[in-house]
Amino acid sequence: MARTDFRYKDVDADEAKYGKGFGFNSLSKAEFASFNPSILGLGDISKEGKYVQALAAFYDLEGFTSFSNQVDSHLVIPEFLTRYIDWLFRVLAEKFKEDETEDRITIWGSLPFYAKFLGDGILFLWDTEYSRSASGIREIVKFLHEISKEYRSDFLKDIRKHVSKPPNKLRCGVARGQIISIGDGNDYVGSCINIASRLQKLSQLSFAISRRGFDLSQIPEVKYWQRFILKKVELRGIGDEELVYVDQQEFENLPATQRRAFKDP
Repeated sequence: MARTDFRYKDVDADEAKYGKGFGFNSLSKAEFASFNPSILGLGDISKEGKYVQALAAFYDLEGFTSFSNQVDSHLVIPEFLTRYIDWLFRVLAEKFKEDETEDRITIWGSLPFYAKFLGDGILFLWDTEYSRSASGIREIVKFLHEISKEYRSDFLKDIRKHVSKPPNKLRCGVARGQIISIGDGNDYVGSCINIASRLQKLSQLSFAISRRGFDLSQIPEVKYWQRFILKKVELRGIGDEELVYVDQQEFENLPATQRRAFKDP
């Protein structure tokens, strides 16, 4: 949604109706009429939606609310977000660069076709038709997992030189599924988006993958995927026996009370 700056004009209220000294803001009729669904920036929402086979990734900064409540946060938040978002997009793009020539960049699979900023979270969507294979889809997940780790190992070390007490963890939830475009394709809805959002809030974990569309048991020879274990857990609004892959080391470091929320499938 774009910001709308209405040009209000003071007008005196009807003294007989409201008493002396009251007033109202007023708008021209044209400006008043401009408050309609078009300000959402979705285009023609009556259009038939287009389906996309997608992978949704939701990044969220743990502790951003408390970070935002510090003294004179208006001086801190813009710098932090500028550095964070620049870093995230730059690192994500570099992960997908396989090679380059004088005028072309070779890409592992594809870059996200859609990104949406949601306060302290960012949603990325990939069209898996461009991933070429199941291994290409897994490569996306690998890059996402690496970035979540590199936030702490790389970005956090640097940003602490510029701001105090920055969010200490970049959480990520990943899910596959079918999504549908809204209006002119300026927004999308689908269960995998909701699942990815729920997964990034799962316990104190920083990374979780919905089992739907991923079968890591079929690639035991690939060492990278050996770090993930399959668990069954309740996801609010989704289901009480959702299968998810989580980082085994992170899981084992959870307090016992939190580990009990996860069951073996």
